[in-house]
Amino acid sequence: MTAPNPTIKRLAVLTSGGDAPGMNAAIRAVVRTATYHGIEVVGVRRGFQGLHQGDLRLLGPRDVANIIQRGGTMLLTARSHTWRSAEGRAEGARHLREWHVDALVVIGGDGSFHGAHYLQQEHGIPVIGLPGTIDNDLYGTDHTIGYFTAVETALDAVDKLRDTAASHERIFVIEVMGRHAGHIALDVAVAGGAEEVFLPEDQKTVTDLLEVIRDSQARGKTSSIIIVAEGYPGGGQGIADAITKNTGIDTRLTVLGHIQRGGSPVSSDRVLASRLGEGAVEALIAGKSNIMVGRTGGGLTYVPFEETWEKRKDVSRALYRCAKVLSI
Repeated sequence: MTAPNPTIKRLAVLTSGGDAPGMNAAIRAVVRTATYHGIEVVGVRRGFQGLHQGDLRLLGPRDVANIIQRGGTMLLTARSHTWRSAEGRAEGARHLREWHVDALVVIGGDGSFHGAHYLQQEHGIPVIGLPGTIDNDLYGTDHTIGYFTAVETALDAVDKLRDTAASHERIFVIEVMGRHAGHIALDVAVAGGAEEVFLPEDQKTVTDLLEVIRDSQARGKTSSIIIVAEGYPGGGQGIADAITKNTGIDTRLTVLGHIQRGGSPVSSDRVLASRLGEGAVEALIAGKSNIMVGRTGGGLTYVPFEETWEKRKDVSRALYRCAKVLSI
């Protein structure tokens, strides 16, 4: 944290890492809040890669019109290997100084926050992060930008697959995204009425699943939906193979993949991104930096970058119990 800094005249904004629905809403909020306070905004294209290459341009309120409903990111994004080196970060800092940028807003996940943290540590440029990732795996915020939309996208697919599972009396194993976290899988399992869910945070055995399937059959169930988080060891393929091998039941695997990262953001993501974008600019004006702006319990939180990756964000254990109770 630094002292109050009302002298910020120009800030930059970039999106980094995987895209997430709501990133455009966050960009819009940053640009328009900055403009409201008399601050110019520079947009950095293609994340830290673009910053290293000097791909920057001025953005005004009209440049971000009609983007709040769009998925993806108008600034584009990329994963930068050059930014991992001190030389790469120095080149990016040089471009920011050439553009007379006083502070930077980074929208992304923990990898992006690492890059932002080192930029400030090495070059003294105030940086604030906004949690933009569908995985919802960042400590210090109840939800991340893009998470709500990813859950809705996955749930829509589960609802459709359940129709086919019931018609053919099959078991469908559905793998959802989330990287090393099971937040998407758990929400989708409860909302989709899944018979079982496999999370990286609770690595139950395949034996447990086989017992669930036998119990379900004994209760008259002729089809089942099994949700698996991609971070679970072996993923959906491992679970599907184990079911087929041990029961002989017709089992189909569906990996939803990157479809969960696209699409028009739902209202919850648009509102979250708008509030966080406004909060980031106001935090910079107030002298805050080297932090992530999140939302907890309806209010904004300011979390040091290091805590967002050093502290673990667990899934809701109450919701996990709910999933078990309702699966009978």
